Amino acid sequence: MSARIAEKRAKVLVMGTGFAGEGHTAAFRWAGADVVGIVGRTASVVSDVGARLDIPYTGTDWTDALAHCQPDIVSIATPGGAHYEPIKQAINAGCHVFSDKPLTESAETAAELFALARAAGVKTAYAASFRFAPGVRHARRLVAAGAIGEPTEVECISHFNLEREIPYGWSHRKEDGGGRLNNNFTHTLSIVTSVIGDRVTNVAGEVRDDLGRAPIIEGVHNFATRRDFMPTNLDDPNLKWGESNVEWSYTVMARIECAFASKPVSVLFKHGGLVPRFHEDHIVFYGTKGAIYLKGHYGTGPLYLWDQARRWEEQPLPADIAADTPKVSGETEQCWHYLAGQFVRDIQGERVESYPTFREGSRYQHIIEIIRQNGDWTDTRQLSEQEPTQ
Repeated sequence: MSARIAEKRAKVLVMGTGFAGEGHTAAFRWAGADVVGIVGRTASVVSDVGARLDIPYTGTDWTDALAHCQPDIVSIATPGGAHYEPIKQAINAGCHVFSDKPLTESAETAAELFALARAAGVKTAYAASFRFAPGVRHARRLVAAGAIGEPTEVECISHFNLEREIPYGWSHRKEDGGGRLNNNFTHTLSIVTSVIGDRVTNVAGEVRDDLGRAPIIEGVHNFATRRDFMPTNLDDPNLKWGESNVEWSYTVMARIECAFASKPVSVLFKHGGLVPRFHEDHIVFYGTKGAIYLKGHYGTGPLYLWDQARRWEEQPLPADIAADTPKVSGETEQCWHYLAGQFVRDIQGERVESYPTFREGSRYQHIIEIIRQNGDWTDTRQLSEQEPTQ
């Protein structure tokens, strides 16, 4: 299939009509592919989205869409609990697969999809994509160049202060791929491993469901606009409620081996989904000779370097990194664009930088299940020994 794609524009079929579906569509078009179809669960919604985005095929049946569109690539932009069967069908059809995170709702099914893709020889991309934020790529370069000496520890702090009255949906349910580990930790873990190395040797953590329940509201189809449906009166006796069964906050510790350090790097991942922040969210890489501070929970803000002069100095983004950063609005969209570009070019046989695949997607689900046990340090070295998909 790769040789066939190299001779023409790749055909992409998208599953999902919400924020991610529209974002993936724009990303693949930017990458030079043709989005030939889109599939959603509600006929009227998918028809409207398809017409607005000028996508020729729309439908609600994934099997029919695969047969009709004959895509080279499928893009999975639905909640994680809806990923397993569509991805399995796509792999069996010989398609390359781009999937948003989480890969699936469980380590077992994620590992199965990783193995199926590897056996089928198809390429995969896993959209823990904030590792491609310009500042993160700059940090990776600085660490590799020895700007902070040997890395010693990393600190990832985020407090989202999410509204408790956000309508009940997939993000409240473990079985649907919900939870803050699946939808926050996946990004920060990907960022950290892209900078210092991906061999996670040990993890320990604690998770909390400090939400409990959320109001059930009809008509919510797009994750990005769910706040528009928040009820104004939570004491309304007519309100129905759904129970959360997944974490909204977590504290995770990890040890990660690093090619630039003689000892494993200690990493703290701290996230409070429902609590307010006082100072900025941030990611900091500390070393024996300095430190790198990335402002923002996903490192999308300015980068500051603490060096032997013992002061923080904001660093300009290198010209080459600025030049190949997609010129699109939205940090999430920017990173989707970059990853889609790498993926399409890789499929076409071009040499590209490393990007996360189903190998990472499977590994992350295993790590998440370990963390959710609220246990002591667990050895995870065997997860890093999985063969890559490509």
